[in-house]
Amino acid sequence: MKRLTRKEEEVMQLFWQHGAMFVRELVALYPDPKPHFNTLSTMVRSLEAKGYLAHTAYGNTYQYHAVVSETELGGNTIKGAVSRYFENSYLTAVSALVREEKISVEELKHLIEQIEKGNN
Repeated sequence: MKRLTRKEEEVMQLFWQHGAMFVRELVALYPDPKPHFNTLSTMVRSLEAKGYLAHTAYGNTYQYHAVVSETELGGNTIKGAVSRYFENSYLTAVSALVREEKISVEELKHLIEQIEKGNN
């Protein structure tokens, strides 16, 4: 699955929060100054081409909906980062988080206890 730009992720967040929408409804969700209808329409069509959105036709207009969940995107993002920056080693990635103090050893031990108990 192709990576998303920051703006595309922003649009996907709106679809995950609000469900199926027409582009005009999407425009209405933005604060002023609102992006132009054509700008969002192009972005939505790009997201559809990348496989993140699909549409239902109503006459000559389309209502778009997410076909990839936020959890799926997060998993793919983590998988891509581990592949790209940690030579496909999740252990190396977790070790880097501990070394850089993004997660403490105590938190890691707690996580391991939860997993062993089946409460992940």
